[in-house]
Amino acid sequence: MRLPAQFLPDPLPADPMPLAAEWLALARQRRDQPNPNAMVIATVDSNGQPSARVVLCKDLAPVPGSITFFTNYDSHKGRELAANPRVAIVMHWDHLHRQLRIEGRARRVPAPDSDAYFRTRPWQRRIGAWASAQSSPVDSRATLERNLAATAARFGTPVPGPEDAPDAKDIGADVPRPANWGGFEVIAAAVELWVEGESRIHDRARWTRDVSFDPTPGSAVQVGPWRCSRLQP
Repeated sequence: MRLPAQFLPDPLPADPMPLAAEWLALARQRRDQPNPNAMVIATVDSNGQPSARVVLCKDLAPVPGSITFFTNYDSHKGRELAANPRVAIVMHWDHLHRQLRIEGRARRVPAPDSDAYFRTRPWQRRIGAWASAQSSPVDSRATLERNLAATAARFGTPVPGPEDAPDAKDIGADVPRPANWGGFEVIAAAVELWVEGESRIHDRARWTRDVSFDPTPGSAVQVGPWRCSRLQP
C-alpha cells in the first residue's frame, strides 16, 4: 500500500539530515522493498567517466551528516574513491513517494569500526570477502567456486551455501577482516529531498554547506551552516 503524498515541511528545516534519517527509518519499518537501505552511488575515474552501482547504506548519521557503506577497497569503486573522493548518492523509495540525494566526499572509516561491522556479518559473507578479488576478471564461475572452497578450507569452515538453509548457522568461525575490505564514510556537502506530487508537480528542496575535513579516518569534520531553498520540479 502506498502512503498518501505528503509535502516537505514549511518552513524547511535548517538541517536536512534528521528528516533523511526519518525517511530511511520509515522505509525500514514498512518493509515495502527487500532492501530499503539500497542506494546508488556514483564515482568518477581519472578520465571523468562516471560509474554507478547499488550498495547498502549501513549508517546515516545526522551528526556530522554522513552516510556509510562497506566494500572491497581494491574494487572499481574503491580505487576510484582513492583517486577522487567525490561521490553522488541516490536513495529512492517508490512506496513512500520520496527520494534522497546526497553529494559529498568519501573517506575510509577507522579500522576498528570496519572490524566491528565485519564481525556482525554471517560467516559465509566473511569467507566470500576473502575469496573474491572484487571487480577483477575471472575466467569462469567454476574458478570462483574453487577459490571459495579453498578459502573455506584455509579458515576451517564449510564451503558457504545459502544463508537461510537449515544448517547454515554461524558456526563460530573466527574469520578476520581482510585489510582491503572496510567502510567508507561520505560527508554530505549537498542534500536534496524530493516528494512525489500530483501531475508531476513534485516538492523539492536542496541544502548545501561548506565542509572541511582531513582524509585521515575518524578525524574531526568542520562544517558550516546549511543553506536551503525550494526547487521547482
